[in-house]
Amino acid sequence: MNISKVGILGCGLMGSGIAQVTATAGFNVTVLEVEQKFLDKGFAGIEKSLAKFAEKGTLTEKPDAIRARLKGTTNQQDLAHCDILIEAIIENVDEKKKMYASIDGIVKKDAIFATNTSSISVTELLSATKRPERFIGLHFFNPVPLMKLVEVVRTIATANDVYQTGYEFAKKLGKVPVRTSDKTGFIVNRLLVPYLLDAIRAYEEGVGSIPDIDNAMKLGCGYPMGPFTLLDFVGLDTTYYITQVMYEEFKERRFASPPLLKRLVMAGWYGRKTGKGFYDYADPNNPVPGKFV
Repeated sequence: MNISKVGILGCGLMGSGIAQVTATAGFNVTVLEVEQKFLDKGFAGIEKSLAKFAEKGTLTEKPDAIRARLKGTTNQQDLAHCDILIEAIIENVDEKKKMYASIDGIVKKDAIFATNTSSISVTELLSATKRPERFIGLHFFNPVPLMKLVEVVRTIATANDVYQTGYEFAKKLGKVPVRTSDKTGFIVNRLLVPYLLDAIRAYEEGVGSIPDIDNAMKLGCGYPMGPFTLLDFVGLDTTYYITQVMYEEFKERRFASPPLLKRLVMAGWYGRKTGKGFYDYADPNNPVPGKFV
């Protein structure tokens, strides 16, 4: 299937990032949001990001040319002629299913639907449409313009040609796609989440302090950042939500949220985005580790 027109559902951090890389790759992109203010915020972020890439000399054309391929809208009808729709709205099953159900009859029948979910069952989401064979997962990673990986997720209903089209599309975006199936957590979170949760448990059990555990994993394993720094970057609320989904699926302790993670989320300490998580970011250039045990 030839893809030329791309629709993005949502213009938040992930949606705007996906829109940026898609337009940079030469595709015409229409981004849907519920209100104009969300489009304005997302597009402002895209323009700032493109300017940085231009300064570094990593763009093959001027930012204005890329920006010209991007269109924002609050009207679902503007998605009617898209060849592929990539959903990147709130990580909530009901909200995602409502979105798919509302646009299923608008978008042309041979269009591919894709979800950027990191944890929700792709099969559950496709049940809201009448095109189960044309539904896949395309899981991008934050920050999308920098992270090379895309997990291409196949369900038991996905048609072979649709799956291959999704894989090739990711390559055209300059990404490195990996094939995976619709198992909760896919590849990355299936392996990453237990590691992050074990780091919290190790801290709770007195194995080491937050900075010592972070430094141990950075210097001992060559990771670019330690588990607590990564947790704060991803968002403790996001991680907590993923643990709930994964524990519900597998009922295994390794996917269960440690008590400290739950309490930080209950306190509204989500990490960098709220200014406080496992570290305090009052001075963003000099985060101060918390003491919780």
